[in-house]
Amino acid sequence: MKIYTKTGDKGYTSLAGGMRVSKADPRVEAYGTVDELISHLGLLRALNNNSSQNEEIQQIQQCLMHISALLAADEKTTKILQKIQSLDIQQLEHKIDTIEKGLPPLRAFIIPSPPAVSAQCHVARTVCRRAERAVIVASEQFAIDEYIVPYLNRLSDYLFVLSRQFSH
Repeated sequence: MKIYTKTGDKGYTSLAGGMRVSKADPRVEAYGTVDELISHLGLLRALNNNSSQNEEIQQIQQCLMHISALLAADEKTTKILQKIQSLDIQQLEHKIDTIEKGLPPLRAFIIPSPPAVSAQCHVARTVCRRAERAVIVASEQFAIDEYIVPYLNRLSDYLFVLSRQFSH
């Protein structure tokens, strides 16, 4: 099977389930930005030497793959996909709280800087915020799983405190 199909050459793509939509469709923008975030988290793992943190980040990537699939699916297909749960958000909150316990209080804005792993957290955080905004735009036209926006919001907070931990 060839990787290229030429079916997108005129600016259209298929959602999971087969529905053809413009590549400018807000759902395509949303799942494309989530895909970009998944890649940035892969780079974060490549820069990080902590295997337990890398396992956490890989679990987050898996959750983001589910989010991407939900965003890429038509309404019929969405019903059969794995959903994001409030537990997924609670797990991020627990990770944030655990990291914050070991950090000094935040007293000023942070300018992303070395080490590279900390700076990459900030890049991933800003892409996560963009993904969150893209999902909100898509949700104004289409039914979007209720836990996706809160998950992305919490994930950007997690990436922020993780960057602080790497810099500390």
